[in-house]
Amino acid sequence: MGIQLKVHQPCPDCNSSDALTTYDWGSKCYACEVVHRNQQDQPNQRRNMTLVNTTSEVSKPLIHPDVDAVSRPVPIRNITRATMDYFGVKADSNHYWFPYTNEKGKIVAYKKRGITDKKFSTTGDWKQANLFGMSHFNSGGRYVTICEGEFDCLAAFSMLGSKFPVLSIRNGAASASVDVRTHYKWLNSFDNVVIFMDNDEQGAKAVDAITQVLGSKVKVFKAKEGFKDACDYLARGEEKLFLDTWWRAEKYVPAGIVSGSSLKEQVLKLPEASKIRYPFSQLDDLTMGIRDTELVTITAGSGLGKSQFLKELIYAIFNQTTDNIGIMFLEESVDRTARSLMSLHLNKPIHLPETEVTDQELEDSYNVMLKDDRIYFYDHFGSNDINSILTNIRYFAKALNCRYVCLDHVSILVSAQENADERKAIDEIMTKLRMLTQETGICLFLVSHLKRPDGKGFEDGAQVSISALRGSASIAQLSDVVIGLERSSQDPDPIERNTTKVRVLKNRYSGQVGPAGRLLYDMNCGRMTQRLNEEEENPL
Repeated sequence: MGIQLKVHQPCPDCNSSDALTTYDWGSKCYACEVVHRNQQDQPNQRRNMTLVNTTSEVSKPLIHPDVDAVSRPVPIRNITRATMDYFGVKADSNHYWFPYTNEKGKIVAYKKRGITDKKFSTTGDWKQANLFGMSHFNSGGRYVTICEGEFDCLAAFSMLGSKFPVLSIRNGAASASVDVRTHYKWLNSFDNVVIFMDNDEQGAKAVDAITQVLGSKVKVFKAKEGFKDACDYLARGEEKLFLDTWWRAEKYVPAGIVSGSSLKEQVLKLPEASKIRYPFSQLDDLTMGIRDTELVTITAGSGLGKSQFLKELIYAIFNQTTDNIGIMFLEESVDRTARSLMSLHLNKPIHLPETEVTDQELEDSYNVMLKDDRIYFYDHFGSNDINSILTNIRYFAKALNCRYVCLDHVSILVSAQENADERKAIDEIMTKLRMLTQETGICLFLVSHLKRPDGKGFEDGAQVSISALRGSASIAQLSDVVIGLERSSQDPDPIERNTTKVRVLKNRYSGQVGPAGRLLYDMNCGRMTQRLNEEEENPL
């Protein structure tokens, strides 16, 4: 007579509390599907049973939910018990258990998520595991939706009224490419694959990866501002908004490509004139002001007032706005730069020791220019390599809310590059600076040097041209505005010796280029002021 049938016993292989059944020929666990057959000579001795695994190799023992785990609602997410039960999701006192099945619909793995700490762990054979929820749906049809997580899958399925298949990739955005490639045939049987990843950088990368596999079948669910994922919609009671957005999911378009119809709002709205103006009227007339995301390059021969000109721009922006400004003058100390800005406010060159100035004047100028922390300086003791500069510019923009950043000058960065080729080094630097202005939205003012001319030197008043920019054509190509300064520093006439001619060499915004006025540097007050046109100075 055979041994008595015993059911609902603990399994020593997967630790299930009740999945093991013992027969007269041996035992079988209906959780992990491991079979133990008795040896004929010793039928009742477990130590002599032969192990037979009816599935492929199990990477981890398949641990099942505890016996008290049940399908129950998740009120905080508005997920019903019926939805949990449909997908076989159970919960005990500490964890949610998400079942993953193989192609035959048998559970081969679980993802376990902490209820309070939200930590994940896995058990079972993940090599065999399909996408979450896949076994509940037949292949083929009009729509299938892919979410980034199991709870999002449950939420989306609920809001869609259980009308269309909804799945989740297995391990978040990182597994998107592998998961979709593995199940390409099944997914490709649908007319449309709606992708709803989290509204973040990783989610965007997952959309790109999925689209590379499924191509034109992909439609992208674009979450409305303020919504992160499907759970967010359901928890906030925005099922209708979710459905409207889901039905309007658009064909995937790679980053950087936009349709003409999508530009309606932008193109039908006339551009507003810039509210931030250059401090010199003729220059401002040509450039039409200062704008966000612009890269403005200022160039001149050595010692011809580039830094002073840039400080005048800083002071003008400071007085026209309430915005913060980041300053990186790599050839002078931060205290000297700070005093120079205080000088502009006082109309006194207080950076020069012979300047007469009272303690009260110094205190007042400090209080206006520096006390309120609207101006931040980069103390360049240490590294001037491009990566350090980029990091600090990004910090200016993101952490300190600087709308304007000034870098004087780009040539000093080249010497810190490992690349000995000046042209290639400048190409790399300018490309990174250009990308950074787009990323952060700042206006970046950049000082660049000129090549040595063959004939008349720039210090003798030679005309500046865009071809004279030192190092690489990328400076001109990647700049929105290029402003050249000319001055004959050896002219015997003290007025002409201290007069700078301004020339707009490039102007992407309006296209207007050419002479943009003359600026006189007054040694007594340390300021640049605009001179009248020669015709106005010498009327007939």
